[in-house]
Amino acid sequence: MLAHTQTTKTISLENYGIRNATVHYQLSPEELHYDTLEHGLGTETNSGALAINTGAYTGRSPKDRFIVKDEITRDKVWWGDINIPFDAAKFDKLYDKVANYLSDKEIYARDAYACAEEKYRLNIRVVNEYPWSNMFAYNMFLRPEEKELESFKEEWLILNAPGFKANPEVDGTRQENFAILNFRKKIALIGGTGYTGEIKKGIFSALNFILPVDKNTLPMHCSANVGEDGDTAIFFGLSGTGKTTLSADPDRKLIGDDEHGWTKENTIFNFEGGCYAKVINLTDENEPDIYRAIKPGAILENVILDEDGNVDFSDTSITQNTRVSYPIHHIDNIQVPSVGENPKNIFFLTADAFGVLPPISKLTPGQAAYHFISGYTAKVAGTEAGIDEPVPSFSACFGAPFMPLHPTKYAEMLSAKMKEAGVNVWLINTGWTGGPYGTGNRMKLKYTRAMISAALNGELKDAEFSTHNMFGLQMPLNCPNVPAEVLNPRNTWKDTAAYDKKAGELANSFKKNFEKFEAYANDEIMAGGPTSS
Repeated sequence: MLAHTQTTKTISLENYGIRNATVHYQLSPEELHYDTLEHGLGTETNSGALAINTGAYTGRSPKDRFIVKDEITRDKVWWGDINIPFDAAKFDKLYDKVANYLSDKEIYARDAYACAEEKYRLNIRVVNEYPWSNMFAYNMFLRPEEKELESFKEEWLILNAPGFKANPEVDGTRQENFAILNFRKKIALIGGTGYTGEIKKGIFSALNFILPVDKNTLPMHCSANVGEDGDTAIFFGLSGTGKTTLSADPDRKLIGDDEHGWTKENTIFNFEGGCYAKVINLTDENEPDIYRAIKPGAILENVILDEDGNVDFSDTSITQNTRVSYPIHHIDNIQVPSVGENPKNIFFLTADAFGVLPPISKLTPGQAAYHFISGYTAKVAGTEAGIDEPVPSFSACFGAPFMPLHPTKYAEMLSAKMKEAGVNVWLINTGWTGGPYGTGNRMKLKYTRAMISAALNGELKDAEFSTHNMFGLQMPLNCPNVPAEVLNPRNTWKDTAAYDKKAGELANSFKKNFEKFEAYANDEIMAGGPTSS
């Protein structure tokens, strides 16, 4: 393993208020891996990947995410429980505290960028307290060529100090941890949490404001891939619905697994340079691309190792949210650069733990807008404290925690783009069949893959469809390589009356959730919801 030498490049960060720091600039992943081990901050697994523990926070902390309220954001951001305002003067004082905290320390700086489409590129400078956080930034952001660094000028700064603890009474935070976006100063300030997802989602949230407001481009919480004929497919879905797994298709090139833009020129581009995948119950058989990407350069978070460095992917004693980050080139079949054209199919992924929604259904434009704004999935027992049976979970645009604007702004943009491009929109349930969680079974991954392949290959174009009795969804009667009996969820339940009762309960959950959007939704969107309950 490489140690970095005294000749390694450094830069001054004094213009950011960080003084007398030993700054390691643009270290390679090998050097950052080495530093993490040398400082006792991580362990090497038997695959050569780095395993680290993020500390008290093993996931994002949505209630501790803030946006500075100023002349740029005041009238545009959808303020509330998701976008919580932060005082500009308090931000400045807190920033100075964090900069002072990082002063006199050994820290890590990196220049990188987001957005693979050149004209939308956003240059970023990342400053990290820990070497593994900086390695995460190497993995997840796009990597400039050496010659580009000579004239590199950052547009946004990420200041990341997991060891700094805020004082809520003085600093204006809710508790010791925080992630704050300042659009006027173009700074993402993160402290008190080692969870690396805050770094990538900070820039994602910034782009979810910048792109629609300034660039007429739709930001999307989705994965994307492209077929041999150049047709792009987009996969929307919340965590645990299969977004990363289903876009990693051996017959299609991966554009990216989580964050993309859809431009006015009708291209799809990746924001990122890597993947950040859940690894709970990961196996080579079910998810070979992710499994094989865990090698030198990858970072595993909050997993359990045995004394020989073997990972137990089924062990959730630290968290259900075990993860791996790796640069996208760890996947063999990728699109270079990470840009696609000609979007033809959109898939909305949900893991319905109630066993109600069909495994595949085709959506009308009104239904597509309704389900996009709804962003439904279900939380199952064990995913969060206090959850012991399935709970409906709605996250507008399949990414509400990262959307600074009102959800209908993104839905209107998506609806216009769908109609303009003539895309097919499909709802895919990767959740339960034959009954709810605890009674039924999870839909087999091979069936889900077969349904998506059939949609992509045009094999459902002339299929016969039936209509779901409560949601009005169009369900194919047959699909290649999928047993016909699983295509209508009602037929998979032994007790159809119990199914109807459960379907009615879920339909009511959809309607109740949508009440807050009704004033903004037109008749076509409203008609896209459940037809009865």
